[in-house]
Amino acid sequence: MATEVTVPVLGESITEATLGEWLKQPGDPVAVDEPIASLETDKVSVEVPSPVAGVMGQHAVAVGDTVQVGAMLATIDSGDGAAASAPAPAPAATATPAAPAKDESGAGYGDQPGAGTSDSPAALSPSVRRAVLEHGVDPGTVKGTGRDGRITKEDVTAAASSKPAPAPAAAPAPAAAPAAASGRGEERVRMTRLRQTIAKRLKEAQNTAAMLTTFNDVDMTAVIEARAKYKDLFEKKHGVRLGFMGFFVKAATMALRDIPSVNASIDGDDIVYHDYADISVAVSSPGGLVVPVIRDADQMSVATIEKTIGDFGKRAKEGALKMDEMKGGTFTISNGGVFGSLMSTPIINPPQSAVLGLHRIEERPVVVNGQIVIRPMMYLALSYDHRLIDGREAVTFLVALKNAIEDPTRILIDL
Repeated sequence: MATEVTVPVLGESITEATLGEWLKQPGDPVAVDEPIASLETDKVSVEVPSPVAGVMGQHAVAVGDTVQVGAMLATIDSGDGAAASAPAPAPAATATPAAPAKDESGAGYGDQPGAGTSDSPAALSPSVRRAVLEHGVDPGTVKGTGRDGRITKEDVTAAASSKPAPAPAAAPAPAAAPAAASGRGEERVRMTRLRQTIAKRLKEAQNTAAMLTTFNDVDMTAVIEARAKYKDLFEKKHGVRLGFMGFFVKAATMALRDIPSVNASIDGDDIVYHDYADISVAVSSPGGLVVPVIRDADQMSVATIEKTIGDFGKRAKEGALKMDEMKGGTFTISNGGVFGSLMSTPIINPPQSAVLGLHRIEERPVVVNGQIVIRPMMYLALSYDHRLIDGREAVTFLVALKNAIEDPTRILIDL
């Protein structure tokens, strides 16, 4: 007897998705609620669980196909067929070098027949397959840190950097493909639905908003000293590390209260002002940039903000963010400094009217009280919709943010 697996309800107004990858192949044993496929929507990746235990049947759609909510994805065979077929994948799993990882990470790629071996790259996501080919890493030797122990692009990169010597020998691809010897090889990979949506929304923002960017810089000395002084006590009490984003989010909510137009949006011929601050925080995921929202950030403490951001970052890497967590937001903060960016002009996240770009901290000579001193400085960039926000308001916002960061006591006493 076969049970059909259909595309689940994906969220409000979302009627279709793209099949990103199959997590189970025909003949693989499947447990109840075990993910068998990953769907890519406009916002996040969604795993499809098996409704029954049994053996994976035939795939009804291929990777890259667009599927509608309610459409059949595959079948799960149960009964005697499941018992007879279940032992078949066992030899492959025991022969896989990554099989012992089950004791540490649970059911993951190492537990799936062929998924942890270099001769079955199709079981990996497209970004991971590209990283495996680029670095010449055997995925069977990589311990996955993603959800359910799955291998992420970062895992492959880390494995390549920790074992630089064997990497060249583990990449026989050039010998098998003479065309690549000239150094002019090409690879055509279809854009994921998430990447297509990112591209569409960013271009839409440029075409719709009258975008302008204004800059300022901030002396990070006081925040760095506060962090160094209290980070151990902070982590001991709150169970999370004290970073810089907590200070910036809190300072931004205070500046937004003083300059409400930066926290507003345009709806037709109306301006919508918000008496709350839902801060969208741009975080990196294997599929691209995602922007989860810290709800009512203006009502949170720095500790609660840090916990929320840490949770978002972890689940973004695992592909476990929920679609509801990506909706809304009145203002965005994007921290390109973690990647080494010195300066940028971030693009607005519609329908929001402004986005704050943070950048790397570097020591530069500045004049303080008539003396040239070396201080840790950061460039700030505020891109905003000039239809709604005037230059005076944008500059005032940045100055208020700068004052709060350079004197964190202002954050404490709400000044």
